[in-house]
Formats: sequence, C-alpha cells, structure tokens
Amino acid sequence: MYEHLIPVRTYLLVCGLLLALTATTVAANYLDLGIFNSVVALGIAALKALLIALYFMHLRYSSGLTRLAVLAGILWLGILIVGAMDDYLTRGWLPVPGK
Repeated sequence: MYEHLIPVRTYLLVCGLLLALTATTVAANYLDLGIFNSVVALGIAALKALLIALYFMHLRYSSGLTRLAVLAGILWLGILIVGAMDDYLTRGWLPVPGK
C-alpha cells in the first residue's frame, strides 16, 4: 500500500501556524467586536480543525472514500445541530397548560 511521506518541515510549519492561530484567538478575546466575538473565535477554531484534519490526520493525502466519510460526518453533525436549534428556538411557540 502506498503511503505518502510528509516532511518534518511541513509538520513544524503547521504546528507554528496552529500556535499563531491560538495566539490570534487569545488576542481576539481582548478586542471588543460586539456580536462578532463568537464568529471570529469559531472561524479561527474551524481553521485550526481543518489544519489538524488535513495534515496531522493525513486527510490531504488520503483516498476519496476517506474524504467522503469525513464529509458525511460533517453533514451529519450539521443535521444534528440544525435539529437541536430547531427544538430550542420553537419551545415557546405552544402554550404550556397550567401556566
């Protein structure tokens, strides 16, 4: 089975980028961005998760079937989040008897 070898330099660059993104997250915490604080933090976290998946989990050099499985997992997570938000946002629509 063919296995792609990633140079140590690439791992060190990705690790340095992850540390820089962590410092960016901490710095963004001290900025007053209003409602966008969470958006910026989640965006940086998504970028860090993408880097980890691509390089440390070797997703960049994996087969199409593995990429499809990861995409299906992300899609399923999205379905679960949408279902939970639907439940949370519609709880007050019906009156509760006795109140």
